[in-house]
Amino acid sequence: MENTLHIIGGGLAGSEAAFQAAEAGVQVVLHEMRPKVETFAHQGGDFAEMVCSNSFRSDDHEQNAVGLLHWEMREANGLIMRMAAKHRLPAGGALAVDRDAFSASVSEVIRNHPNIRIEEGEITELPTEGNWIIATGPLTSGALGESIARETGADSLAFFDAIAPIVYFDSVNMDVAWMQSRYDKGETEEEQKAYLNCPMTKDQYEAFIDALLAADKTEFHEGETAKYFDGCLPIEVMAERGRETLRFGPMKPVGLTNEHDPENKAYAVVQLRRDNTLGTLYNIVGFQTKMKYGAQQDVFRMIPGLEDASFARLGGIHRNTFLNSPTLLDDQMRLKSRPNLRFAGQITGVEGYVESAAMGLLAGRLAAAEIQGKTLETPPLNSAMGALIHHITGGADAKTFQPMNVNFGLFQPVDGLKGGRRGRKDRYKAYTDRAKAAWIDWLSQG
Repeated sequence: MENTLHIIGGGLAGSEAAFQAAEAGVQVVLHEMRPKVETFAHQGGDFAEMVCSNSFRSDDHEQNAVGLLHWEMREANGLIMRMAAKHRLPAGGALAVDRDAFSASVSEVIRNHPNIRIEEGEITELPTEGNWIIATGPLTSGALGESIARETGADSLAFFDAIAPIVYFDSVNMDVAWMQSRYDKGETEEEQKAYLNCPMTKDQYEAFIDALLAADKTEFHEGETAKYFDGCLPIEVMAERGRETLRFGPMKPVGLTNEHDPENKAYAVVQLRRDNTLGTLYNIVGFQTKMKYGAQQDVFRMIPGLEDASFARLGGIHRNTFLNSPTLLDDQMRLKSRPNLRFAGQITGVEGYVESAAMGLLAGRLAAAEIQGKTLETPPLNSAMGALIHHITGGADAKTFQPMNVNFGLFQPVDGLKGGRRGRKDRYKAYTDRAKAAWIDWLSQG
């Protein structure tokens, strides 16, 4: 049993961790409570289910930190990136996938790997013996969450994530909506027309904001507070911050020309992104919401082009628990008070599918090396993976620690390069070139 790695949670982080350790020759037991124990957000029992969006965000590995993280994961034989490439959908410069096919393919690899065994059922207490990775994500079960809180004292660390609705394409009025990626981004016509766009006049936008602010919202239970992550704010929370906030956020009209009325610029635009290979489902980009279901349908049907929209899934909201990792985890992702336990994924305080899977990849490799009696240092700070793990395990201020996406602000400056917006292109290219060299060197040592 000492040479077996147990992983709790079959999400993106847990699946990647299991695959990495198994590929290294370690025997893995993957514990997943679904489908025996369901959650609010998950739809089935497959591994690596994407419950919020179907996008892994930018795939630009020269000018974007997320794209760089994609690149590093691919170089490390990352399962999540390999399956994402296999089930990629047109999305401009983003990496979006058919979420059902993607999850099914990850599940097939995991279930058929000779070094991985699946155990279904809920783990309700932190294990006291053996080698474990806790990768239970934002929807950690109540019982296990209480056990973690007792061990760490971090029972107040929670915020709320919101889920965007999904629309049936055949219910969209294409006499009003049109297909175009912002700034026609993409190398192919399919990429350049990857998004559905619904235009709004000023009057339509103002009426939409009024309805949004007045709609019935989900109420929180006593003692809960809405500590939203800024990258996943419900649209009504954004609207409460100012009537123009949405028009400069997910509803910005820049880079888009209405093919039905090219001479008139829309005051605001709602974008929908393809959600499956067939092109039958589209999710409303940036429209996470805590509105009640009835209100959602009424408000979203005010959007031109969605007057008769049918919804495959309405939006929702859920509690997202995370550790104060700078105080609780060492640089090997181990719980300082119980070093036989590692944590990975969103529960460590990273935000986003890519970042969660990346922390799973790292935890799986670190755990496998330790089990095999090897010494594997954490990745260098100049890599995207290293910048992210450094931030959550010590670089961030523990007093104000909040979930973080990977970004170039986490990287050490490159000497001799200009700051500001004008020097950004050269600076980002220097970051990514340096990171790639550092990552390849780290991989060669593992």
